[in-house]
Amino acid sequence: MGNTIRALVAFIPAERCQNYVVGDLREMPLDKMVDLSGTQLRRFPMHVCSFRELVKLYLSDNHLSSLPLELGQLQNLQILALDFNNFKALPQVVCTLKQLCILYLGNNKLCDLPNELSLLQNLRTLWVEANRLTQLPDVVCELHLLKTLHAGSNALRLLPGQLRRLRELRTIWLSGNLLTEFPPVLLHMPFLEVIDVDRNGIRYFPSLAHLPSLKLVIYDHNPCRNAPKVAKGVRRVGRWAEETPEPDLRKARRYALAEASREAQALALAPALPSTTS
Repeated sequence: MGNTIRALVAFIPAERCQNYVVGDLREMPLDKMVDLSGTQLRRFPMHVCSFRELVKLYLSDNHLSSLPLELGQLQNLQILALDFNNFKALPQVVCTLKQLCILYLGNNKLCDLPNELSLLQNLRTLWVEANRLTQLPDVVCELHLLKTLHAGSNALRLLPGQLRRLRELRTIWLSGNLLTEFPPVLLHMPFLEVIDVDRNGIRYFPSLAHLPSLKLVIYDHNPCRNAPKVAKGVRRVGRWAEETPEPDLRKARRYALAEASREAQALALAPALPSTTS
């Protein structure tokens, strides 16, 4: 059904398209969920704000860049999906929805998050992947019940030390950022169960064997010359992952030499820059 609607709306002008998709949505759904994902919305359908008992609202994969203040009437909302839209800033009204447990903000154009996000003290899962974050906003460290943080595919170079305040945090996903060292703060978070730092620029991994709750560490696609040491039973995904507890140093040395050789060959094959004269 979803694919049929998407095929239809491709041939309907935007305003008529919106009326067609949400026109019949006039009564509170029995399952307390509204899913308008992928329906080409450019503005939020105001009558949805009258569904005061709504628990789940999915607005993913649209063209939204703002939300009305009336959205704040949905005080029972627990899940809000705003991913794959055009938000350059998180609408302040979202921060008034104090029952939110899961908030999807991925694949937008966010450079920061407002301080008012700290009002969402029931938030357990936050998705901010594939935005334009150059640093993890400090306000995230004030979400004390947060259990899962997805912050991959941004431009993060480090993590704030205050992150250790999140004693409920169990999984952190940081793949596809600009980390050049393993974030030191993660070494002081003994309750972490999953750490993903895939596709970064980390060259050395410290031992993670002292983290008693760790179950999985993903470190593939880094220019590392060692694997993180982990406790027995912890799964590693990355180079030398099959070796326990540490990779063979001779293999690591050979890998380093091979990397250096490839870099030298690449430089030799690169075209020379034209000389300039004053």
